[in-house]
Amino acid sequence: MNDQTFSLQPFPSTTSLPNFKIAGNIARNGNKLAIRYMLEGDLKEIAIVPPSNTPSRKHELWQDTCFEFFLGVKDSQRYWEFNLSPAGHWNVYRFDGYRQGMQEETAFENLSFNVHNQADALALVLDVDLGKIISAEQAIEVSITTVIKYRNGEVTYWALTHQGAEADFHLRDSFIVKL
Repeated sequence: MNDQTFSLQPFPSTTSLPNFKIAGNIARNGNKLAIRYMLEGDLKEIAIVPPSNTPSRKHELWQDTCFEFFLGVKDSQRYWEFNLSPAGHWNVYRFDGYRQGMQEETAFENLSFNVHNQADALALVLDVDLGKIISAEQAIEVSITTVIKYRNGEVTYWALTHQGAEADFHLRDSFIVKL
């Protein structure tokens, strides 16, 4: 099993932001991928959609607070974007290349994950079988990201690394976790 910890950084901004920390760990065992995000700080500043009784696949989750990761196969331009809302909603998109050929990934009919929300911390844990999209032998490269929307409407973009002049989670140079 390959297990790595991570800590996300906000895209540089001139705006003064509340003090938050986004960290976690990601692990791969064969075709099983486990990722755990931990958002810590004064969460009353963040706009968090309340948990849904009927979580479902939804589009444009990145318009609100959303935990994401991008997964690519080594030496391939194809990649997937996983979006996970604290409300329990989700989506997975497949791309043929950098921002090209975006399609909803139909190999996943459901993507269940756990969210634990407290006053000063929010944990999101996902265990997913990647066998529907890749083989266990394929090396993968991952970018771990988060969009944070504040109650005042401000949005910040968090990632392991920011490679562009603007926040852009799709840049393949940002897929720095090797699993």
